[in-house]
Amino acid sequence: MDVVVVGSGPNGLAAAVTMARAGLSVTVLEAQPTVGGGSRTLDLGLADGVVHDVCSAVHPMAWASPFFQAFGLARRVDLLVPEVSFAQPLPGGRAGLAWHDLDRTVAGLGADGPAWRSLVGELSRHSPDVVRAALFDKRTLPAGLLPAGLPGALRFGLGVLEQGTPAWDVRFRGDVAPALLTGVAAHAISPLPSPAAAGTALLLAALAHVGQGWPIPRGGSGAIVRALVDDLVAHGGTVVTDHPVRSRRDLPPAGCYLFDTTPRGLVDVLGDELPARRRAAFERYRHGNGAAKVDFVLNGPVPWEHPDVGRAGTVHVGGTRAEMARAEADVDAGRHAELPMVLASDPSVVDPGREHAGLRPLWTYAHVPAGSDVDVTEAITRHIERYAPGFRDVVVASRCVPASQMSHHNANWVGGDIATGAVGLQQMVARPTAALDPYATGVDGVYLCSAATPPGPGVHGLGGWFAASRALRREFGIRVRSVFAR
Repeated sequence: MDVVVVGSGPNGLAAAVTMARAGLSVTVLEAQPTVGGGSRTLDLGLADGVVHDVCSAVHPMAWASPFFQAFGLARRVDLLVPEVSFAQPLPGGRAGLAWHDLDRTVAGLGADGPAWRSLVGELSRHSPDVVRAALFDKRTLPAGLLPAGLPGALRFGLGVLEQGTPAWDVRFRGDVAPALLTGVAAHAISPLPSPAAAGTALLLAALAHVGQGWPIPRGGSGAIVRALVDDLVAHGGTVVTDHPVRSRRDLPPAGCYLFDTTPRGLVDVLGDELPARRRAAFERYRHGNGAAKVDFVLNGPVPWEHPDVGRAGTVHVGGTRAEMARAEADVDAGRHAELPMVLASDPSVVDPGREHAGLRPLWTYAHVPAGSDVDVTEAITRHIERYAPGFRDVVVASRCVPASQMSHHNANWVGGDIATGAVGLQQMVARPTAALDPYATGVDGVYLCSAATPPGPGVHGLGGWFAASRALRREFGIRVRSVFAR
């Protein structure tokens, strides 16, 4: 065996595909009975024929990620593009709407439309350079960034400095545009404002108006996993499920190992094989606050008070910028917010096939303190009802997975941390350590490739691609770029 990959999330599968396409024998070991990590679509038994996305549901990186572009994912998976990339319902029946059409978005934001265009619209225009600036290995300059991509990267950096500091309100005159942008920043599950949250907001908001926006894969997120697994198998690779790796004894002999796990998970397996300094750094790696997941089954669409919110693939239920900042501050202080930050997605908005016998799934999660064991079904229902009166009446069934139990589905989500590590400025750069090579472990032939490595969380496959490129070059003398020409 040439290569063993531990974990079948998008990063692990990206690493496996890269290695297999280079002509190496590859086996992926997955502890769960199904592959995919945070990109699985499962029948939860809530209603016949209705399936739910276990973690990720909406995928701007499916078309924007350099790995997925090289892999050709958009040709393999039907990416359905909502008219409204994301929406932010507000009190009084108002809403901020990020249409896929930038001009329509600007027109809807009134006096703050020009401010949105000058910040988000300009980043959309430079989106390839913004992606390069945001999604690189934090150790080397991204290919193609200099010199042509420098203006876009500088705009992104200046935007982060503005929106990641108390100056974040200077640009805007009303409350709709700042709330619309802050809803995206909240994806980072971190205090607001902060540079890490601002970087998240500006990258994702820029992608909302270009390319395929914020698409939803037809049939669910599992379509992305199926495309990766199909390609792996076509190139001779194998996937073994129900195979947890808890120690060296659980690993078959191989020339190279890539771990799509947390740093602590790697310590648990390798133990004293790791150099003492690297092991200590891995043990200090910080996890962030959590998400508690609630999957609903509805007998109709969410009755949003503002009807255009129902056209959005993603809805950020958090209220005004000040309300979202307060809710995230509560979570960061270890308290449950009275009105928690909620993300919601109804895939049937663009994928009618997700509806079965008049029933449809609604994907939601709420931000909570790390390790929370609270059932947030009522909190999410109450918050959605604030902007969609009568929501309770369309709910047929629901299931909550508290933050404390999220790791039962994916061991990388410690305490409900779906980012596999706190999203702060220091740990986004020095992730998982400040070592020159963030993927090396100090053990020959062993690499870390999870979202605990650069560029961090998201379904982009880049942690796996970057780690595999290093492993190919060092262990097998193969350059990664050539493998996708096959």
